[in-house]
Amino acid sequence: MGYYELSYVLMFVSILITIIAQIYVSASYSKYKKVENSKGITGAEAAREILDKHGLKNVYVTETRGMLSDHYDSQRKVVRLSSDIYHGKTVAAVSVAAHEVGHAIQDKEGYGFMKFRHSLFPLVNFSSKAGYFAILFGIIFGCFELIWIGIILEVIILFFQLVTLPVEFNASKRAANEIKNNNFLVAGERKGSKKMLNAAAFTYVASVLTTLLQIFRLLLMVRSDD
Repeated sequence: MGYYELSYVLMFVSILITIIAQIYVSASYSKYKKVENSKGITGAEAAREILDKHGLKNVYVTETRGMLSDHYDSQRKVVRLSSDIYHGKTVAAVSVAAHEVGHAIQDKEGYGFMKFRHSLFPLVNFSSKAGYFAILFGIIFGCFELIWIGIILEVIILFFQLVTLPVEFNASKRAANEIKNNNFLVAGERKGSKKMLNAAAFTYVASVLTTLLQIFRLLLMVRSDD
């Protein structure tokens, strides 16, 4: 198989991985956002209860726009939940809320990977923008020195994604423990919660694989010119 054929195969695989990850998490979320939890607790209520039990009364829980736009803002100390999660009394609502609160607990405890990840934000923001232009202009003008710069910046992004993995898996583990310890969900519902959290974690694994394939494609491009 020649360079161009292999390059197209890698591109196709990258796109396929991304699509599968999106379908997997969307399907899992869609399924469990329709399953009412037997306790009748909303995502906002679950988040508030966990935060208070961990002495995080200074962390607010607010509603934000968008679907699956839930996140923890470590600078402003705010857990932001999308409308479906904030108001929802579903397995998905409690699961996502508990996951985001898991990040707040990580922040309080000074979780190492989370602190390291935050320190990489400025470099990663630069790399994601500069890397795109370096690769684009390198391909257009046939300047492989620029492509090498793009590869280095892509490696930085890959490193950031690898650091993100333990942060997300740990937050999901904390969420599962909090859900069980606080009796937010019954046994059968907890199984669904775990499936949904695993689906969300898969998207981060998919991002790592996609970036790896992108770096490999760029290396093949440079080697093919040697």
